[in-house]
Amino acid sequence: MQLTDEQIEIVNSQGDLKINAVAGSGKTTTVIEYAKCRPDVPILYLAFNRSVRQEAERKFRQLGLTHVQVETAHSLAHRHVVRKSTYSLRTGYSSFELTQLLDLKPHRRDKLAPFILANHINKFAAYFCNSARAKVSDLSYLDIVVEDKAREFVAKHYDEILQRTRTLLAKMEHGEIDITHDFYLKKFQLLQPRLPFAIILFDEGQDASPAMLDVFLKQSATHIIVGDRHQQIYGWRFAVNSLDTVDFPQKSLTCSFRFDQEIAVLAEKILLWKRHFAETNSSMIRGIGGVTSCSRYATLARSNTLLLTRAIQLLFERREIKNHYFEGNFGSYLYADGGNSLYDVLNLYLDHPEYIKDPLIKTMTSFNQLEDYAAKTEDNTLKLIIDLIKQYGSELPALLKKLKEAQVPDDRREQADMIFSTVHRSKGLEYDHVTVMSDFISESDIIRAVEVQAKKPINKSALAEEVNLLYVAVTRTANRLKLPSQYAPDSHVTLYNPDDEQRQSMRRDFKDDPFGRRGESFFQNSRKWTAEEEKELIQIYRSNKNIELISRYLHRSPSAIVIRLEKLGAL
Repeated sequence: MQLTDEQIEIVNSQGDLKINAVAGSGKTTTVIEYAKCRPDVPILYLAFNRSVRQEAERKFRQLGLTHVQVETAHSLAHRHVVRKSTYSLRTGYSSFELTQLLDLKPHRRDKLAPFILANHINKFAAYFCNSARAKVSDLSYLDIVVEDKAREFVAKHYDEILQRTRTLLAKMEHGEIDITHDFYLKKFQLLQPRLPFAIILFDEGQDASPAMLDVFLKQSATHIIVGDRHQQIYGWRFAVNSLDTVDFPQKSLTCSFRFDQEIAVLAEKILLWKRHFAETNSSMIRGIGGVTSCSRYATLARSNTLLLTRAIQLLFERREIKNHYFEGNFGSYLYADGGNSLYDVLNLYLDHPEYIKDPLIKTMTSFNQLEDYAAKTEDNTLKLIIDLIKQYGSELPALLKKLKEAQVPDDRREQADMIFSTVHRSKGLEYDHVTVMSDFISESDIIRAVEVQAKKPINKSALAEEVNLLYVAVTRTANRLKLPSQYAPDSHVTLYNPDDEQRQSMRRDFKDDPFGRRGESFFQNSRKWTAEEEKELIQIYRSNKNIELISRYLHRSPSAIVIRLEKLGAL
């Protein structure tokens, strides 16, 4: 492969270096060529996650580059901490489990207080473990709590949250309870290890764990940081952008082999939105790629729930696709960050406590309690699940069952009619045709936030990350891009009106009502079908097959109408 001048300059460089590489710019190729030119030097390549690690190992092995060892931060830490100990490992603890482990008692006026406390203790522990600090008290947990209800709760109970966080970590340290992945990464950092490598390559440096970055910078080796400063999207996991914080000489890869110049210009314009709230220089991106084939179709969104809604629309309401593939694991799209299952939330909503498995949700006596819990813990994924359940109600289990049946296996991913993914799961991937959903921030959203910041201060880092999410989404395409018009009003890419494409069936307002009955504000999907309604449905469908209008007339979502028609054998 012919290297660009920028790549050659990096391959021939000496000493510490940070490389800002735009999306699709041949970052991996550059790293491989850099390693090829140093065959007698032990090199450590720190990959971002396990899938990237496995792919990198395969490439280095094929090329016979045995002097390169590929690890993730956690695999390296695991080897140094867990393998040499008697620790037992688990993924994490639920809020309910922590209430028992830490003996958190109910408060007189707030029965949910122990669970809310546990949620914040969990987050504080994760915040500390991912930080570079040596003591929990060196951090202020309030610094990362944003929403008013959550801040009020944390401020009121701060001393208890701090003390209980220390207790939790001490129990892990002494082997009284299983340790988590965050814990052994932190312990690895505090051990101040000395690694036997002459060169260390730190990939995805824009989303660096401060704990691992501390280990990396303290090594007596040549340090190479690679990443794209505009692809930082893991700030919510306490990651930092080392490309901005580490004072190394910088070189750039500005040529994208993935997409053409039109996508490059659009990406540049999106990044310029940051000028409304921060000093920013225009980013140079040159698009020299683009493919003519179009076989991999993908729909990307910011949230799980909008993807589920879109899949339901395309599969059942519009019948535009017959199968699909969800990046990662379809089941993972049905859980909130705290591990709460969509099905348990649904059973609480439908007043079926006997079917609830989650012990935390089991303690709740009303759906309002769950909404209050979500607000006080800043569990945004749980809030989105709540919204999804309000939209589809009792029809949701049947819809999800059909979605699961329509999922193609991993080995047929490339043949799926549509691939669905959040931006976080699509990181590092590319598709031929990308449709971007409408749950990202827009330039007008940013302008409004800046205008009212005197009343409500803005979080500039969070705003920048929101812009980055859209940038990552649009740069996944290798050919065609379709996105809502508010994101690119003066671009020549395919634009669409979200109100037409993504009908939010809970909130839309039909002007035409040929059946003589005005609809209500929300669909009543939790209401059981009566024999009379089913008979009426069949009659209406035979005379007018417009699912949208039928759904409005009967006050049920289009998906509910389709499911019922199938059960009645009318479809």
